[in-house]
Amino acid sequence: MKFTDLNLDGRLLQAVEEAGFTECFPVQEETFRRTLGGQDVTVQSQTGSGKTAAFLVTVFQQLCVGEKYRGRKALVIVPTRELATQIEEDAQKLGKYLPYRIGCFFGGIGYGKQEALLREGVDIIIGTPGRLIDFSHQKKMNLMEVGILVIDEADRLFDMGFLPDLRRLLRKMPPAEERLTMLLSATLGLRVSSLAWEYMNGAEEIEIDPEQVTVETITQEIYHVSSAEKMRLFLGIMKKVNPKNAIIFTNTKHAAEEVCRRMEINGYKSQFIIGDLPQVKRLRIIDDVKEGRINFLVATDVAARGLHVEDLDLVVNYDVPEEAENYVHRIGRTARVGKSGLAVTFACEKYVFGLEAIEKYIGQKIPVQSFAEEDFVEDKSAGMKIRSERYGRGGRDGRDGRDGRDGREGRDGHRRGDRRERGEGRDGRRRREPVPGGRPAARIPAEPREAAASAAPRGEAALKRKPERRPTGKKMSKEERMAFYRDKYGEEFGGASAAPVPAAQGGRGSPQAGGRKPGRESRDRKPGNRQDRFRRGRGQAGRDPGGARGQAARPAETRQAQSQQAPKKPGLLGKIMGFFKKKD
Repeated sequence: MKFTDLNLDGRLLQAVEEAGFTECFPVQEETFRRTLGGQDVTVQSQTGSGKTAAFLVTVFQQLCVGEKYRGRKALVIVPTRELATQIEEDAQKLGKYLPYRIGCFFGGIGYGKQEALLREGVDIIIGTPGRLIDFSHQKKMNLMEVGILVIDEADRLFDMGFLPDLRRLLRKMPPAEERLTMLLSATLGLRVSSLAWEYMNGAEEIEIDPEQVTVETITQEIYHVSSAEKMRLFLGIMKKVNPKNAIIFTNTKHAAEEVCRRMEINGYKSQFIIGDLPQVKRLRIIDDVKEGRINFLVATDVAARGLHVEDLDLVVNYDVPEEAENYVHRIGRTARVGKSGLAVTFACEKYVFGLEAIEKYIGQKIPVQSFAEEDFVEDKSAGMKIRSERYGRGGRDGRDGRDGRDGREGRDGHRRGDRRERGEGRDGRRRREPVPGGRPAARIPAEPREAAASAAPRGEAALKRKPERRPTGKKMSKEERMAFYRDKYGEEFGGASAAPVPAAQGGRGSPQAGGRKPGRESRDRKPGNRQDRFRRGRGQAGRDPGGARGQAARPAETRQAQSQQAPKKPGLLGKIMGFFKKKD
């Protein structure tokens, strides 16, 4: 089927022809047969098969000729900022002869321009869930005016945790019977089907080549190489293929930045994109890649969807993706809309375990390529330590496409990105570098620290030293027992040391001996306490004369005089000594 057979509006058809579209791709043909008649659809098709043009042409045609949608708005919900800007560019091309205003709304940048666009009026809204919810809560965007709804990359929206946001947005729109809804995805899982059943009006399901996930025109290759040799082999393939442009994917932010730096050292002008980059910088890099000012881009999965580069020659999976779906979207950056391309994957010992799931998902074995020593190229950056600009923590970048409320950016998201790049906190102060493993260590002068180290126990053995045990075996004589206890308790065992030591000198009850601290009374010794009054009564009645309870009720002078006259009670050592004397 040709586009001229669709009876499109003349202005729309002119823009379609100028964009180079003549023959409809299978997914476009099946979609137009239903959506141009007002039928809801769920579409599953390969990445790069023309789904974007399928729903954009439907949107423009229905706004032009559909009486049901006259004066209403179209809303396109996408998971990432990059995909939003890409769809906006495609919409500008197809609608350049039509009187409809197109606006793109996503987080990471200021609200000013987007708010001004809403005040002036916008007919086609393209945005990410977080920013759309913000404008809806602020009453600056009326979702009840939506007549045509498009949910693009639905599986990715679910993977990023946007399902609650989608439901929140759908509840603020007109009922399913009063709007046209199109849901598009590379895979239609259970969650996608459940959403379609709940919020769509009898949607028809369209599946184009569901058994073949990848495009036939992509040449896929895989190399089993160690991590230490990966860069040298990568440089060898770059020299052999000599691509005009390429996108290199890594699994982590730190790896993306490191690969980019090493490519520059080896003579390849490149840039990298990770989720922690400020949005303005990300958009500038994408524009440079599309305009040909930058030929090589290193990215995490944040660029696996929505980044369309015309005639992309090569896609390199520097790391095997940990999710099978990401492999399909990565290599889908090349061989778009019927063109050919090359996808190379390096399977190292760290990420090779994800290969089996990928081959099972795509339904085919990726051809393994052999290599020899001459395929390696010297790495000029070998041995160099690549310093990171610390945009992020070097973790995985799976959720970096999130924005607005769910991306933890909100109204000041663009400012947070700038502060993060400068290394500042919320108050603008310079952040102190964290100490690995916990809170910053206190600064202790060198001399006190050395003194404390010298006074500290020599090791754990000092703390875990077990007390000596009394010798067992034959019966000990009196002299042997006395010698044993003198060795254990000191040379003066049985003499003056048998008397109790005053608390002030470290005896029982002193802080040194682990007793109660001086001046600290227990709860039951407070004046007026009921137990204290009872004890004073017992002492005055003579029930405990000279005892501890009676002593508590007497004046201090009386207690002191009696303590001087009364003989001191023997301590623990004295009792032991007395025991042996009685036995003898």
